[in-house]
Amino acid sequence: MKQRTISKSVEIVGVGLHKGVPVKMKLEPLDDDMGIIFYRSDEAVTIPLTPEYVIDTKMATVIGKDDVVVSTIEHLLSAIYAYGIDNLRISVDNDEVPILDGSSSGYCMLLEEVGIVEQSKSKRALLIKKEIEVKHEGKFVKVKPSNHIIYDFSINFEHPAIGEQEFRFDYSIPEYKENISRARTFGFLHEVQYLRSIGLAQGGSLENAIVLDDQKVLNPEGLRYDDEFVRHKILDAIGDMSLLGYTMVGEYSAHAGSHHLNHLLTKKVLESPENYEIVDLEEVQEKVEVFEKAYARA
Repeated sequence: MKQRTISKSVEIVGVGLHKGVPVKMKLEPLDDDMGIIFYRSDEAVTIPLTPEYVIDTKMATVIGKDDVVVSTIEHLLSAIYAYGIDNLRISVDNDEVPILDGSSSGYCMLLEEVGIVEQSKSKRALLIKKEIEVKHEGKFVKVKPSNHIIYDFSINFEHPAIGEQEFRFDYSIPEYKENISRARTFGFLHEVQYLRSIGLAQGGSLENAIVLDDQKVLNPEGLRYDDEFVRHKILDAIGDMSLLGYTMVGEYSAHAGSHHLNHLLTKKVLESPENYEIVDLEEVQEKVEVFEKAYARA
């Protein structure tokens, strides 16, 4: 199995969630072993995609270097890693990635339209070797060894439209497209009002997020899935775990996880070589079979 990139460059323009300003984003193919990198074209600054460059995780995953940042990267990264892309440059001319409709489905369509190509060198993956957990006040995120790529998430909100939800996702591209990619980000009306008062969520609307008051969903079209909230948490987790630098082979599970806990988990995984192994998928046959299944019908 070979590394992947896109067939050619592609540009889109969208609105950033927090600043509410137009952002021009360009995706460009990169050669083998280049990885995923971000580039602020207006500042001429390249920001590597590693945990060391994560500077904020309160409302989104934000990376930065030399006082230049790129915010809300998790939805785009979720789609990129779901499609098995290894090498790509993401160029933006502002400090946010376009929010689109609040899910990653638009990015999935963009990647399919431009086309994905195999490269010359073999694909590598990060194999989890031992259970690693991060806990805080009853919340947790953890990974453990598995021959599959699994994301298992549960949430419990004291809200009539949410309540307790759990979803287990056994990874493949078709399953991601159907069951994860369309799940939108969500927020509560009182939070949106507060965020706007401090200059955030300026681009947020019912067109790009699920918004709830104290009792119900305010979006007139309703939900895309009954459990759309927990599915979006998985979408976010896939994007956040991409900071490991490779597609993870293992089982991720979480209860009430967050961008912050996911960031701490990636750091904890990478802090010791006892926790993981980088495997060449052309040398480890059983892992090749996992990925052949995962990328089937892509």
